[in-house]
Amino acid sequence: MTGFADRIAVVTGASSGIGRAISLGLATQGATVCVVGRRLDALENVAECARATSPRVLVHQADLTLDEDIQGLVMRLKDEAGHVDILVHSAGVIALGRVETTSVKELDWQYSVNVRTPYILTQALLPMIRACRGQIVFMNSTAGRNAAPGVSQYAATKHALKALADSLRGEVNADGIRVLSVFVGRTATPMQAAVHEIEGRPYTPETLMQPEDVAAVVINALRLPRSAEVTDISIRPLMKPNQT
Repeated sequence: MTGFADRIAVVTGASSGIGRAISLGLATQGATVCVVGRRLDALENVAECARATSPRVLVHQADLTLDEDIQGLVMRLKDEAGHVDILVHSAGVIALGRVETTSVKELDWQYSVNVRTPYILTQALLPMIRACRGQIVFMNSTAGRNAAPGVSQYAATKHALKALADSLRGEVNADGIRVLSVFVGRTATPMQAAVHEIEGRPYTPETLMQPEDVAAVVINALRLPRSAEVTDISIRPLMKPNQT
């Protein structure tokens, strides 16, 4: 399939989970994919799989909480790609805990990854995205709409990410840029496995959404004709905890 032939797609958090699935899904559509993450070995593994269908794969190791690493990514994209058609913010972190006891350091860490990084990267790439009337995807969480006990810090950053996407959409729609927020429930990823361990719950990935499920929804939205725009998608597991 070549739905995204000649398109340049940048995916953060591409080394595992949903970011990996979206990267591979875009590759099957013929996009040139730039996979971004901190773990080079995992990125190389994704790239090897993506090269089976993508005309070109760029591997960029970076810690996007560092401004200089963001600048390095942007300069490379300017030199090697020249434009960006699709930007997917899939990198994210989570820490659990009650407001009463959770360290502010945990809040700062989550804010840095979940809010500050997508803000700065979007700002830096926006001229290249605007030039080709591109699309921006913010991978959010159901916690970005409804905050449960014990996830105040994480939920606050995801609420902030929703606000960023909503405001950005109003600013760039006139330029032909589409902005999508995807609010994802529990998905079988390494992050979710760690959350289950912290919660003291058995991890049964087969009862959760699969990363490929989420990737299919995102790619379908990106493929829509330019006569339409999807702004918000909520997706959750079909099987609920009381049914397992």
